[in-house]
Amino acid sequence: MDLYENAPCGYLSTLLDGKIAKINETLLAWLGYTREQVVGRMSFTDLLTVGGRLYHETHYAPLLRMRGEISGIAFDLKAADGSRLPVLVTSTVTTGTDGQPLLIRTSVFDARDRRAYETELLRARKEAEKARREAEQAQREAEEARLRAERERERLQNVLATLQLSLLPPVLPEIPGLETSAHYHTASPDRLGGDFYDLFSLGDGRWGFFLGDVCGKGPAAAAMTSLTRYSLRAAAVHNSDPVTVLTTLNTVLLERYTGQPRFCTVVFGILEPEGKGFTLTLASGGHPPALLLRAGGGAEYLPTPGGVLVGVLPRPPFTRTSTVLSPGDTVLMYTDGLTEARVDSSRALFGDGALLDFAARLAPATAGDTITAVTALLHGFGEGLDDDTATMAFSVPALGATGKPA
Repeated sequence: MDLYENAPCGYLSTLLDGKIAKINETLLAWLGYTREQVVGRMSFTDLLTVGGRLYHETHYAPLLRMRGEISGIAFDLKAADGSRLPVLVTSTVTTGTDGQPLLIRTSVFDARDRRAYETELLRARKEAEKARREAEQAQREAEEARLRAERERERLQNVLATLQLSLLPPVLPEIPGLETSAHYHTASPDRLGGDFYDLFSLGDGRWGFFLGDVCGKGPAAAAMTSLTRYSLRAAAVHNSDPVTVLTTLNTVLLERYTGQPRFCTVVFGILEPEGKGFTLTLASGGHPPALLLRAGGGAEYLPTPGGVLVGVLPRPPFTRTSTVLSPGDTVLMYTDGLTEARVDSSRALFGDGALLDFAARLAPATAGDTITAVTALLHGFGEGLDDDTATMAFSVPALGATGKPA
């Protein structure tokens, strides 16, 4: 009897017409009633709010009669002082030896903590929605700043008019004597990534390119990606030297994010026709080194010393490096989502060494074949791929027996 009366949940028994025949001390204490006020005088529905009564009559009671039991239904009970008590209710119909229903036994569980949690969750969602709107406003302001910059730099209008509003170009341009390919792998459809790449003409047969990754995720990262892309292209038209371009971007980021440092890793370079191949000149801002897949087989990293993060130091020590892409050679660039993917249940990183072995087995390969193979590798990581990954490759077609591109 003590266990019944002082149980951690409320108990009550009602006749088939709903009249309360028995109730424990726990529930009486919650509601502030005496046993004399309730037993034989009140029905279960008398304890419910108006909305609760309607639900009881239209759903709860019919289901209970049909099934003989019903559980986990949320109600608000009216206390003696007029306050409301959020509860979860479970009822069972008790039958006699002849199978006829005798009474209804109901268990009542205090749901105040759960209701408080739901209220807090709703508040957090509203705050998240407010933050999203503020981030979108920041992105619109960045776009407006880009438009103002276009008006101020009329001599760059033709170049800026070709820029895409999206973070990635829809397709890579065709370059005579060079095969190009790129792929963007999204780790989650529910998150905005900060990886980016582009390839564009600098005139006189020269081509500029960049590939990088801004810190963070979501709309704020997307806004920074947009600013980074436009800054790189504008700087390249003014002076295409890779070190100068990265230095200019570094200055822009330091000025734009004063008091709230944000940074990125990026590799910027130039492609220039050289005989039957291309000269590749690039500089890196804290970005993973490019991979060279040689026509004769094997692969190697292209070292880029001095490549510190862009947007951190006021005078970063960027340096340039160069190589020649001969017929059959391929260069692959990528973001760190590739090398930082988890390869098995041990959560070990894929790593630079494994990527180099992968490229060595693949070489020689065209840009298209290289990106196809890397894309398959990314899909193979499954849930081990925690970050978005951008990849881009260039290759000079191999020579045929006649000395022309095969």
